[in-house]
Amino acid sequence: MRERPEWDVAVVGAGPAGLAAASAAAAAGARTVVLERAQHPRYKTCGGGLIGASLAAVAGQIALPARDRIRSATFTLRGGREFTREHGEPLLAMVTREEFDAALLRRAKEQGAAVRQRAPVRALDQAAGLARARLADGSAVTARVVIGADGSSGVSARHVGVTFAQVDLGLELEIAVPGPVRRQWSGRVLLDWGRIPASYAWVFPKGDRLTVGVIAARGQGEATRHYLREFTARLGLAQFEVVRDSGHLTRCRAAGSGLRKGRVLVAGDAAGLLDPWTREGISFALRSGALAGEFAAKAVVSDRPGEAESALDEYVAAVGRALVPDMRAGGLLLAAFARHAGAFHAGLATPKGWRVFVKMCRSEISFAALIARPSARMALSLLTRA
Repeated sequence: MRERPEWDVAVVGAGPAGLAAASAAAAAGARTVVLERAQHPRYKTCGGGLIGASLAAVAGQIALPARDRIRSATFTLRGGREFTREHGEPLLAMVTREEFDAALLRRAKEQGAAVRQRAPVRALDQAAGLARARLADGSAVTARVVIGADGSSGVSARHVGVTFAQVDLGLELEIAVPGPVRRQWSGRVLLDWGRIPASYAWVFPKGDRLTVGVIAARGQGEATRHYLREFTARLGLAQFEVVRDSGHLTRCRAAGSGLRKGRVLVAGDAAGLLDPWTREGISFALRSGALAGEFAAKAVVSDRPGEAESALDEYVAAVGRALVPDMRAGGLLLAAFARHAGAFHAGLATPKGWRVFVKMCRSEISFAALIARPSARMALSLLTRA
């Protein structure tokens, strides 16, 4: 007699990808459980800038806990050649991950998903058309489909065999600032293009704190740490209290890397889904998570082996259509930016460059659509060959 699983869908990880997956699966009628190793609310190293695609993904689902709305941006190249541009409508919404993830968690519960916190998953296995998550306490959770959303270094990515082509080190400070400094940064971000190839730094305002960070290719740890120290000191922020000092690795999937193994799907960071150039990952997490939940629920409607396999294959195809083209385009932009950051900086200073930046932030144009323009293709070709 075939084993009856406890759940239709088990989601490993309660970040944006996992909670988007849980909401979608539960809303479609699947008996869904989320397994989270920590306890919400919990801090996560993350810039917390929500672009238009992220805002669209959560519109009508949560009350957005925005700390700030960004209408202007300051740009510098290695600390110099500064300029600032403004836009009438918000470019980004700034959130803390504690508050944003808590809102997503409430939404998943409202849709009917069960949530088990302090339930770290140590291994995954599969047999007889079922997937099993083995927890640190020795217990196990069985489901018809498991969605792995536990990060690029989690058990889900290893189980599926995700391979990564790009690994970057992000370092971040959460700095408590007094009123005058808050007002100085309110509604404005700063982006600096660094000396390390393909690196950049940022200041993101979040009410009583500033998120200050840098990112660069892994393997240049000391240079990246020096960049953060120099950047913070240059802006006069080193004198204020550092509430958090953290770092993390972002990993971007290799072309053709797997998104599924049997009854286990991966989404978000666990799948290496993020933009290679900006390393923005929240919009990819929300979108891939929602797709994973949707197709996982389809796979368990009848649980006929052929139909279930087809539905899970549809997830892979949907990611390929919706997300992979922008990742491919982001990789081309990264290659050009790594060699000619000064050209990107000069381009942003022009009215046309600023309009394109605004559209990218607001997700009014995709990277894939951008580089499909003849002028952009020509510019990228020249920059990558020069």
